[in-house]
Amino acid sequence: MSLVLPSELVVDRFLPTVRAMLAARLTDRGMTQQEIAANLGVTQAAVSKYVSGDGGGDDRFRDDPETVATVDRIADGLTSGEMDGYDALAELLSLVRSLEDRGPICELHEEEMPELRGLGCDLCVRGLDPDVRAERDVLTNVRTAARTLASTPGMAEIIPNVGTNVGMALPDARDETDVAAIPGRIYAMSGRIEIPANPEFGASKHVATAVLAATDVDPDIRAAINVATDDTLLEAARERGIDPLEFDADYEDRGEHLRDRFDERDTVPRVAFHRGAFGIEPTTYVFGSSASDAADLLDALLEGSSMER
Repeated sequence: MSLVLPSELVVDRFLPTVRAMLAARLTDRGMTQQEIAANLGVTQAAVSKYVSGDGGGDDRFRDDPETVATVDRIADGLTSGEMDGYDALAELLSLVRSLEDRGPICELHEEEMPELRGLGCDLCVRGLDPDVRAERDVLTNVRTAARTLASTPGMAEIIPNVGTNVGMALPDARDETDVAAIPGRIYAMSGRIEIPANPEFGASKHVATAVLAATDVDPDIRAAINVATDDTLLEAARERGIDPLEFDADYEDRGEHLRDRFDERDTVPRVAFHRGAFGIEPTTYVFGSSASDAADLLDALLEGSSMER
Protein backbone atom coordinates (compact mmCIF):
# COMPACT_ATOMS: atom_id res chain seq x y z
CA MET A 1 0.00 0.00 0.00
CA SER A 2 1.36 3.42 -0.97
CA LEU A 3 0.92 6.09 1.70
CA VAL A 4 -0.34 9.37 0.27
CA LEU A 5 -1.26 12.26 2.52
CA PRO A 6 -4.16 14.58 1.56
CA SER A 7 -1.75 17.47 2.03
CA GLU A 8 0.39 16.11 -0.81
CA LEU A 9 -2.60 16.32 -3.14
CA VAL A 10 -3.26 19.87 -1.98
CA VAL A 11 0.31 20.87 -2.88
CA ASP A 12 0.65 18.86 -6.09
CA ARG A 13 -2.84 19.13 -7.60
CA PHE A 14 -4.97 21.74 -5.86
CA LEU A 15 -2.52 24.62 -5.37
CA PRO A 16 -1.20 24.80 -8.98
CA THR A 17 -4.79 24.74 -10.26
CA VAL A 18 -5.97 27.52 -7.98
CA ARG A 19 -2.90 29.64 -8.71
CA ALA A 20 -3.51 29.25 -12.45
CA MET A 21 -7.19 30.15 -12.01
CA LEU A 22 -6.31 33.19 -9.92
CA ALA A 23 -3.62 34.34 -12.35
CA ALA A 24 -6.10 34.21 -15.23
CA ARG A 25 -8.80 36.08 -13.34
CA LEU A 26 -6.44 38.75 -11.99
CA THR A 27 -5.12 39.28 -15.52
CA ASP A 28 -8.68 39.72 -16.77
CA ARG A 29 -9.19 42.33 -14.04
CA GLY A 30 -6.21 44.38 -15.25
CA MET A 31 -3.52 43.37 -12.75
CA THR A 32 0.05 43.18 -14.11
CA GLN A 33 2.02 39.94 -14.01
CA GLN A 34 4.41 41.49 -11.50
CA GLU A 35 1.50 42.37 -9.20
CA ILE A 36 0.02 38.91 -9.64
CA ALA A 37 3.34 37.27 -8.78
CA ALA A 38 3.56 39.34 -5.59
CA ASN A 39 0.03 38.40 -4.56
CA LEU A 40 0.43 34.67 -5.30
CA GLY A 41 3.95 34.33 -3.90
CA VAL A 42 5.39 32.95 -7.14
CA THR A 43 7.79 34.20 -9.82
CA GLN A 44 6.69 36.32 -12.75
CA ALA A 45 7.78 33.49 -15.04
CA ALA A 46 5.38 31.16 -13.25
CA VAL A 47 2.56 33.67 -13.69
CA SER A 48 3.37 33.84 -17.42
CA LYS A 49 3.00 30.05 -17.64
CA TYR A 50 -0.27 30.12 -15.71
CA VAL A 51 -1.73 32.81 -17.97
CA SER A 52 -0.60 30.98 -21.14
CA GLY A 53 -2.22 27.77 -19.93
CA ASP A 54 1.04 25.88 -19.39
CA GLY A 55 0.87 25.87 -15.61
CA GLY A 56 -0.76 22.48 -15.23
CA GLY A 57 -3.53 21.77 -12.78
CA ASP A 58 -6.53 19.52 -12.41
CA ASP A 59 -9.89 19.99 -14.14
CA ARG A 60 -11.58 18.42 -11.14
CA PHE A 61 -10.93 21.64 -9.25
CA ARG A 62 -11.43 23.94 -12.24
CA ASP A 63 -14.95 22.58 -12.63
CA ASP A 64 -15.80 22.52 -8.94
CA PRO A 65 -18.44 25.24 -8.22
CA GLU A 66 -17.14 25.97 -4.72
CA THR A 67 -13.58 26.39 -6.00
CA VAL A 68 -14.73 28.65 -8.83
CA ALA A 69 -16.76 30.81 -6.45
CA THR A 70 -13.88 31.12 -3.98
CA VAL A 71 -11.35 32.01 -6.69
CA ASP A 72 -13.70 34.66 -8.09
CA ARG A 73 -14.25 36.09 -4.61
CA ILE A 74 -10.51 36.29 -3.94
CA ALA A 75 -9.78 37.82 -7.35
CA ASP A 76 -12.44 40.49 -6.79
CA GLY A 77 -11.17 41.18 -3.28
CA LEU A 78 -7.50 41.47 -4.24
CA THR A 79 -8.30 43.69 -7.21
CA SER A 80 -10.53 46.07 -5.24
CA GLY A 81 -8.28 46.13 -2.18
CA GLU A 82 -11.05 44.77 0.04
CA MET A 83 -8.93 41.67 0.68
CA ASP A 84 -5.31 41.31 1.67
CA GLY A 85 -3.07 38.23 1.82
CA TYR A 86 -4.49 37.20 5.19
CA ASP A 87 -8.06 37.26 3.86
CA ALA A 88 -7.11 35.32 0.74
CA LEU A 89 -5.29 32.71 2.81
CA ALA A 90 -8.28 32.35 5.13
CA GLU A 91 -10.56 31.80 2.12
CA LEU A 92 -8.25 29.16 0.62
CA LEU A 93 -7.79 27.30 3.92
CA SER A 94 -11.54 27.21 4.39
CA LEU A 95 -11.92 25.89 0.83
CA VAL A 96 -9.31 23.16 1.38
CA ARG A 97 -11.09 21.98 4.53
CA SER A 98 -14.37 21.88 2.66
CA LEU A 99 -12.90 19.96 -0.31
CA GLU A 100 -11.35 17.43 2.08
CA ASP A 101 -14.78 16.80 3.59
CA ARG A 102 -16.20 14.36 1.00
CA GLY A 103 -15.11 16.75 -1.77
CA PRO A 104 -12.66 16.55 -4.70
CA ILE A 105 -9.59 16.21 -2.48
CA CYS A 106 -11.26 13.27 -0.75
CA GLU A 107 -12.06 11.71 -4.15
CA LEU A 108 -8.48 12.16 -5.35
CA HIS A 109 -7.20 10.63 -2.12
CA GLU A 110 -9.27 7.51 -2.72
CA GLU A 111 -7.94 7.30 -6.28
CA GLU A 112 -4.34 7.54 -5.06
CA MET A 113 -5.02 5.08 -2.23
CA PRO A 114 -7.62 2.54 -3.50
CA GLU A 115 -7.44 0.81 -0.12
CA LEU A 116 -9.58 3.67 1.27
CA ARG A 117 -12.52 2.96 -1.01
CA GLY A 118 -15.59 1.61 0.71
CA LEU A 119 -14.22 2.31 4.19
CA GLY A 120 -16.27 5.45 4.77
CA CYS A 121 -12.99 7.20 5.58
CA ASP A 122 -13.45 10.27 7.76
CA LEU A 123 -9.85 10.95 8.81
CA CYS A 124 -9.91 14.54 7.55
CA VAL A 125 -13.43 15.20 8.80
CA ARG A 126 -12.62 13.81 12.24
CA GLY A 127 -9.69 16.17 12.49
CA LEU A 128 -11.90 19.26 12.33
CA ASP A 129 -12.61 20.13 15.96
CA PRO A 130 -16.03 21.84 16.03
CA ASP A 131 -14.94 24.14 18.86
CA VAL A 132 -11.89 25.28 16.90
CA ARG A 133 -14.03 25.81 13.81
CA ALA A 134 -16.51 27.92 15.80
CA GLU A 135 -13.68 30.09 17.16
CA ARG A 136 -12.18 30.51 13.68
CA ASP A 137 -15.56 31.45 12.21
CA VAL A 138 -16.16 34.08 14.90
CA LEU A 139 -12.70 35.62 14.47
CA THR A 140 -13.16 35.74 10.69
CA ASN A 141 -16.57 37.33 11.07
CA VAL A 142 -15.28 40.05 13.41
CA ARG A 143 -12.37 40.78 11.10
CA THR A 144 -14.74 41.10 8.13
CA ALA A 145 -17.00 43.41 10.13
CA ALA A 146 -14.07 45.62 11.13
CA ARG A 147 -13.05 45.96 7.50
CA THR A 148 -16.65 46.86 6.63
CA LEU A 149 -16.60 49.61 9.25
CA ALA A 150 -13.29 50.91 7.90
CA SER A 151 -14.85 51.39 4.46
CA THR A 152 -18.21 52.75 5.66
CA PRO A 153 -18.75 56.42 4.69
CA GLY A 154 -19.36 58.62 7.74
CA MET A 155 -18.01 56.08 10.21
CA ALA A 156 -15.21 58.35 11.42
CA GLU A 157 -17.77 60.94 12.53
CA ILE A 158 -19.43 58.65 15.06
CA ILE A 159 -16.39 57.07 16.69
CA PRO A 160 -16.28 58.26 20.32
CA ASN A 161 -13.12 59.52 22.01
CA VAL A 162 -12.69 56.17 23.76
CA GLY A 163 -12.84 54.38 20.41
CA THR A 164 -15.24 51.93 18.77
CA ASN A 165 -15.23 48.17 18.91
CA VAL A 166 -17.10 45.31 17.32
CA GLY A 167 -17.55 42.07 19.24
CA MET A 168 -19.09 38.68 18.59
CA ALA A 169 -19.71 35.84 21.03
CA LEU A 170 -19.27 32.13 20.60
CA PRO A 171 -22.46 30.06 20.86
CA ASP A 172 -23.30 29.54 24.55
CA ALA A 173 -20.81 32.22 25.62
CA ARG A 174 -20.29 32.46 29.39
CA ASP A 175 -17.96 35.41 29.90
CA GLU A 176 -15.89 38.03 28.09
CA THR A 177 -13.23 35.49 27.09
CA ASP A 178 -15.88 33.95 24.81
CA VAL A 179 -16.34 37.25 22.95
CA ALA A 180 -13.94 38.22 20.15
CA ALA A 181 -13.19 41.91 19.52
CA ILE A 182 -10.42 44.20 18.27
CA PRO A 183 -7.58 44.71 20.81
CA GLY A 184 -7.03 48.39 21.50
CA ARG A 185 -10.34 49.34 19.84
CA ILE A 186 -10.95 51.05 16.50
CA TYR A 187 -10.04 54.73 16.18
CA ALA A 188 -10.46 57.56 13.69
CA MET A 189 -7.25 59.37 12.72
CA SER A 190 -7.34 62.25 10.23
CA GLY A 191 -10.66 61.02 8.92
CA ARG A 192 -9.40 57.45 8.43
CA ILE A 193 -10.44 54.37 10.38
CA GLU A 194 -7.51 52.64 12.09
CA ILE A 195 -7.81 48.96 13.02
CA PRO A 196 -4.79 48.30 15.27
CA ALA A 197 -4.82 44.50 15.33
CA ASN A 198 -6.62 41.33 14.32
CA PRO A 199 -9.49 40.23 16.59
CA GLU A 200 -8.86 38.21 19.73
CA PHE A 201 -11.06 36.62 22.34
CA GLY A 202 -11.31 38.61 25.57
CA ALA A 203 -10.05 41.78 23.91
CA SER A 204 -12.88 44.09 25.02
CA LYS A 205 -14.73 44.05 28.32
CA HIS A 206 -16.83 47.05 27.27
CA VAL A 207 -18.46 45.63 24.14
CA ALA A 208 -18.47 42.10 25.61
CA THR A 209 -20.72 43.32 28.43
CA ALA A 210 -23.34 44.45 25.92
CA VAL A 211 -23.01 41.30 23.81
CA LEU A 212 -23.37 38.95 26.78
CA ALA A 213 -26.38 40.87 28.08
CA ALA A 214 -28.00 40.50 24.66
CA THR A 215 -27.27 36.77 24.28
CA ASP A 216 -28.69 36.09 27.74
CA VAL A 217 -32.05 37.43 26.55
CA ASP A 218 -31.89 36.33 22.91
CA PRO A 219 -29.25 33.69 21.99
CA ASP A 220 -29.62 34.64 18.31
CA ILE A 221 -28.15 38.09 19.01
CA ARG A 222 -24.42 37.47 19.39
CA ALA A 223 -22.74 40.71 18.31
CA ALA A 224 -22.61 44.44 18.96
CA ILE A 225 -20.82 47.60 17.87
CA ASN A 226 -20.47 50.71 20.05
CA VAL A 227 -20.51 54.17 18.50
CA ALA A 228 -21.21 57.72 19.67
CA THR A 229 -24.88 58.57 20.16
CA ASP A 230 -26.09 60.62 17.20
CA ASP A 231 -29.69 61.82 16.82
CA THR A 232 -29.69 61.53 13.03
CA LEU A 233 -28.51 57.93 13.34
CA LEU A 234 -31.31 57.17 15.81
CA GLU A 235 -33.83 58.79 13.47
CA ALA A 236 -32.53 56.70 10.58
CA ALA A 237 -33.15 53.61 12.74
CA ARG A 238 -36.73 54.71 13.42
CA GLU A 239 -37.31 55.22 9.70
CA ARG A 240 -36.26 51.58 9.19
CA GLY A 241 -38.87 50.45 11.72
CA ILE A 242 -36.38 50.07 14.60
CA ASP A 243 -37.44 51.50 17.96
CA PRO A 244 -34.16 52.42 19.71
CA LEU A 245 -34.05 51.56 23.41
CA GLU A 246 -32.76 54.28 25.74
CA PHE A 247 -31.05 53.15 28.96
CA ASP A 248 -29.23 54.87 31.80
CA ALA A 249 -25.48 55.44 31.48
CA ASP A 250 -24.31 55.45 35.09
CA TYR A 251 -25.29 52.00 36.36
CA GLU A 252 -22.42 50.27 38.13
CA ASP A 253 -23.36 46.91 36.60
CA ARG A 254 -24.01 47.84 32.97
CA GLY A 255 -24.62 44.25 31.93
CA GLU A 256 -27.30 43.61 34.53
CA HIS A 257 -29.00 46.92 33.72
CA LEU A 258 -29.05 46.10 30.00
CA ARG A 259 -30.48 42.64 30.65
CA ASP A 260 -33.25 44.18 32.79
CA ARG A 261 -34.09 46.71 30.07
CA PHE A 262 -34.11 44.00 27.40
CA ASP A 263 -36.39 41.87 29.59
CA GLU A 264 -38.77 44.80 29.94
CA ARG A 265 -38.98 44.95 26.15
CA ASP A 266 -39.11 41.16 25.97
CA THR A 267 -36.61 41.43 23.13
CA VAL A 268 -33.18 42.76 22.26
CA PRO A 269 -33.58 45.89 20.09
CA ARG A 270 -31.23 46.30 17.15
CA VAL A 271 -30.26 49.73 18.54
CA ALA A 272 -29.85 50.82 22.19
CA PHE A 273 -28.37 54.07 23.46
CA HIS A 274 -27.70 56.36 26.40
CA ARG A 275 -27.12 60.10 26.63
CA GLY A 276 -24.02 59.89 28.78
CA ALA A 277 -23.28 60.94 32.36
CA PHE A 278 -20.45 62.59 34.25
CA GLY A 279 -17.25 61.18 32.74
CA ILE A 280 -19.23 58.85 30.43
CA GLU A 281 -19.57 59.57 26.71
CA PRO A 282 -23.01 59.11 25.10
CA THR A 283 -22.97 55.66 23.52
CA THR A 284 -25.11 53.71 21.08
CA TYR A 285 -24.96 49.96 20.56
CA VAL A 286 -25.93 48.37 17.27
CA PHE A 287 -26.73 44.67 17.74
CA GLY A 288 -26.80 41.82 15.25
CA SER A 289 -26.86 38.06 14.85
CA SER A 290 -23.21 38.33 13.84
CA ALA A 291 -20.55 41.02 13.74
CA SER A 292 -21.02 41.38 9.98
CA ASP A 293 -24.78 41.66 10.43
CA ALA A 294 -24.33 44.50 12.94
CA ALA A 295 -21.79 46.23 10.67
CA ASP A 296 -24.13 46.01 7.68
CA LEU A 297 -26.95 47.54 9.72
CA LEU A 298 -24.72 50.37 10.91
CA ASP A 299 -23.64 50.99 7.32
CA ALA A 300 -27.30 51.24 6.28
CA LEU A 301 -28.14 53.56 9.18
CA LEU A 302 -25.24 55.84 8.34
CA GLU A 303 -26.35 55.98 4.73
CA GLY A 304 -29.84 56.93 5.90
CA SER A 305 -28.57 59.52 8.38
CA SER A 306 -26.29 61.12 5.77
CA MET A 307 -29.32 61.85 3.61
CA GLU A 308 -30.94 63.64 6.55
CA ARG A 309 -27.88 65.79 7.14
